This record gives sequence, C-alpha cells and structure tokens, in this order.
Amino acid sequence: MNVHKSSDVFVRRCVSDILNGLSEGLSHFSGFSRCAVIYRITKDSPLMICDPQNLLLGHKPKIKRVLVEESSRMLVGTAELDRAKVNRMFSVRDLELTGIVEYGGQSAAVYYQVWFTEQHPDLCSKGPVHRWLEHAVWCFSHDIANGEEMYTGIAGAFLRDYSFHAVRDHIVDEMNIHLGLDSQIRVYPLLDAVLAVSHTPEEGAWPFGELVIVDPRLLYRVKFVARFMQDERPQLKNSKHVRKLLLTVERSDHKLISDGKAIIGIAENDLPSFVICADFRGRHGFMKINEKKICSFSEGRFSSSTRRAQLVQVEEALLDTSLPAKEKSSLFQIVTSLTHHAQHRKHGCTLVVDLNYEPVYMPGQRLDPPLDLRKAELLQMSSALTKVDGALHIGADQHLHGFACLLDGRSIMAEDRARGARYNSALRFTAEHANIIVVVVSSDRPASVIQGGVERSGICHWRPESGCVLAPEILQEWCSKG
Repeated sequence: MNVHKSSDVFVRRCVSDILNGLSEGLSHFSGFSRCAVIYRITKDSPLMICDPQNLLLGHKPKIKRVLVEESSRMLVGTAELDRAKVNRMFSVRDLELTGIVEYGGQSAAVYYQVWFTEQHPDLCSKGPVHRWLEHAVWCFSHDIANGEEMYTGIAGAFLRDYSFHAVRDHIVDEMNIHLGLDSQIRVYPLLDAVLAVSHTPEEGAWPFGELVIVDPRLLYRVKFVARFMQDERPQLKNSKHVRKLLLTVERSDHKLISDGKAIIGIAENDLPSFVICADFRGRHGFMKINEKKICSFSEGRFSSSTRRAQLVQVEEALLDTSLPAKEKSSLFQIVTSLTHHAQHRKHGCTLVVDLNYEPVYMPGQRLDPPLDLRKAELLQMSSALTKVDGALHIGADQHLHGFACLLDGRSIMAEDRARGARYNSALRFTAEHANIIVVVVSSDRPASVIQGGVERSGICHWRPESGCVLAPEILQEWCSKG
C-alpha cells in the first residue's frame, strides 16, 4: 500500500484512538494528563494539530515561530526517508516548551509528528513518560503504514495500559547506555518481583529496605558483608522469602544484592557505577537507577509521583492574594515545612492558612501570644504540634494562633464519603469561610489542598474525550486564532 494515500477520516481515527489512550494511561500514571499532537502525513500536506484539552494554548507564539515560520530546520532531509523502510524512525528536535514533555519523529509513513503531555510538578523522572510518547510515535507511524484495511485499533488500548512497559523500557534504555546491549538482567521479571514484594506484609508490617540489582559481570565490585552459598540463594521470584530477607537490611545502610535472578547476599553502600534499586518504604517505594528516582510504586502498580507534597495549589492561591511577595514566599515555606514534616513522620495533620486581616475564630487550643513561625525554633516546635488531633491555625501574619482546632461547618454536596473526617471537615469549613486555605495531610496519600469547599488539587480542568473521533486543525489556522 502507498503509505501516503491515507484518507482524512482514517487519519483522524488513528489520532483520536492514540490521543485518548495516551491521555487515559498517563492520567493513571501521573494524575490527570492532557495530551496533544502536531503532525504532517506527507511532505506536501499541511501541518495539523489536535489539542482537545488546550494543552498547547499558551505556547502558540513559540509553536508558530518554530513550526510555521522556521519548519525546515526541524526536519531531516527527505532523501534520508527511505520509502521502502517504513520501520525506520528519525528523531526530531524538541520544541522545548516550558512545562511540557514531548517526543517526535519522522518516518516514511508519517513525515513529521510530535506528541505532547504536561510535565507534572511531582514527576520522579521524565524518562518513562518519554518512552510512552515514543511508543505513540511508533504506533501512529505503523497504523498509517498499515493502512485502513489492516487497522486493528489496539494502539489506544495498549497505550492506556503502558505504565509497566514504560518503566521497563526506560530501565532497558539506561542499561543499554551504561552496560551495553548484552546485559543479562531481565527487567520484566524484576519489576514483577518488586511489585509482589511491595504488597507482601511480614507479621503485619510492610517492607522497608533496599533491594539492589547488579549486573552479574559487576558483582566482583560489590563489598559483601555476607554472601549466600550459591546453591542456597533465594530466588527473586519467591516474594515471601525476599520479604523476610528485607528484615536484615531494614532501616540500615546495608542492602540486599541480587543479580536479577537470585539474592546473592548483603552488602555495604559502596556499589558499582550502575545499579537498579528498589527502595521499599512501607506501603510505597521507589524504583531508582543508581540514586536517581525513576518512578514510585504502591498497591501493586507504578506511578510517576515523588509522593512528596509539592503544594503547587497553595502557591497559586497565595499568588492570588494581595500579600507582599516576601510574605507570600515566607508563608509558603512555612506551610511546606510543616507538611513535609508530617509526611516524613507518616502521620496525618490539617493546616488552616487564614488569610483574613482578623483571623477567624476556631475552637481549640489558642495561643497567647501567637508563635512567630518565621523563627526556626518555634517552627520546629510547631512541627511537633501537627501530631496532636485537630488543625493548626496559621495566620497571614505567619504566626501560629492555635492548635488542636476543630473545623465546624454544615454538610455540603462536595463531600466524599470515601475520605475521612479530617478531609470532609475541611470541605465544610472552607465552604463557609472566605480567604481560607486548608491543607489536609494523610499518612497514606498525597496532601489535599482545599479552598471554597472544593479540593483545588482535585479539580479537573479538562473533559475526557474517550470514544470520540477528534477534529484536528490546520496548524497555521490554529496559530492565527485569538
């Protein structure tokens, strides 16, 4: 089939299936994620854009300048596109859009394509997301090359469930760079083993400690504290046995060492230059390459989250106030410090940031005089107060006015019965009091930022398009819109 004679309807269907699957898959991996694509099927066809959730709206000037006015410098020469080899892909230069993760390519089937998604503030690594977008590039190219008669429509479904493969593909890419193409480590069984161990309790306790996978060729560099007999080494796939062995390195500098198949022994911190690490931290953990986090895992699945509250919504809410810039920054640092302390100690707490000129009345243990949280020693003491039941009452003056405070309010429609009393009380309280931001920190989930009776961090600013055939636009016309 001539790969350049695809009907517009067929191309739209391919774009829609991939965009919908990509957006849904990344939303499970990273939280609500918008996606977009810019493409040109042939050299002579117009550049098209499909951006159903307005991901690229704020980047129009740069997109227009680079793709519409300077497009030639973004593409490889047409002589390099061997029309007989549709399975060859050339990478293209990034547009370098702020806050966007992107990946693009050129092939004989699709002359130019770049897929985009948003870069979340709590992203462990862009690596797995890049692999996700790279797979979208290949899927689109293959679908167009195969043509309408051979179209299966499975690309979107596969991208929807690609998180496990994205993590694996990123690890394999890093292994190939650092160890070469002949590494003996099989990554799929390794990731299966990590997830199995992560939700295997031992006497009711969740796993802590580090499991480090070392390429067999580099084991001679490991300084073992204890090494197991070769014919008695526990297999990595035996999750219950591995879970028990983690007790030997729990909350210590020692690490379990594996060659990807079995547990070799226990070692000190001095490791080879390239290792894969599973860092178990109770109900969650992190996959690392050397010391760099690539993703987290919890409840049997992988996620991009650092699991550390970024509190972007608090920062945005403070920017909307009339407070001087220095006071906004100081107040944000106070809230961040208290939140991270509670998360690190794994206990829940509630922080009420009261931006009113006269702080609202809250029943609880009020302080006279309020504590100046700009002083390090008083901020440290206030961190200990987060363990007490009730909320901390922080004023716009950066003082702690009370603790163990109760949040009153009438029932509202936005309540979530699946969440606890702390969360729903915050919804009720903020619904009845203006200029209040409440940060609810849970021991087992990311922090929630609540204002005006709704969770700011949970507001969905886009509507899903799943199942719809989307309508791409000509890029030049899109750029010219107001």
